[in-house]
Amino acid sequence: MAIRINPSILSADFVNMERDLGAIATADLAHVDVMDNHFVPNLTFGPQMVGRIQDVSPIPLDVHLMIDNPERWAPGYAELGAYSVTFHAESTDNPVAVARRLREIGARAGLAVKPGTDIETYLELMPEFDQILVMTVEPGFGGQSFIPDVMPKLALLDQARKKSGLDVWLQVDGGITLDTIVIAAEAGADTFVAGSSVYNSGNPEQAIAGLRAAAHTAHKH
Repeated sequence: MAIRINPSILSADFVNMERDLGAIATADLAHVDVMDNHFVPNLTFGPQMVGRIQDVSPIPLDVHLMIDNPERWAPGYAELGAYSVTFHAESTDNPVAVARRLREIGARAGLAVKPGTDIETYLELMPEFDQILVMTVEPGFGGQSFIPDVMPKLALLDQARKKSGLDVWLQVDGGITLDTIVIAAEAGADTFVAGSSVYNSGNPEQAIAGLRAAAHTAHKH
């Protein structure tokens, strides 16, 4: 199974963004957290900044929208050229319409769920998505501790994916370290967002390689 390591640029130096994107060139995608100060109590990047990040990033963008009204805003990120655009199940009454629009533009469509959100409701919608993101922390802030209680949710998604034969990536985001990546990989995750553990390591390239190796080892067992 392919393993993807997507460092979160929320942990990068915003003033030296181009340099810090270059530091993660060996990763698979750059994870870009867009927060609107409504859906989550924090504010990060908007379309203008993400457009510039897209211009200079050596790897494709994995945009994670922690925002209200994705019907209105999500397509714009796909139009900027983002490889993948993920929005929250809790932020819309019509996730399928948003996903279809994203795919129409040419981006992969992702659905994110908070730790407390029941996944069973969304299992039948899996064919409409290219990625499901199970949050392993409460969305809105970097540097939080991993919540292991959401692993059964991941395992359920993995079972549904295997049963259906769908090529859906299962992503986790929050508190991913060399220890927790093993727990998430064993539960079925194949795509891992890591912020602090990459950027605060002193050697992002080495940190990415270490996380990748740990996830591969977990999948082999």
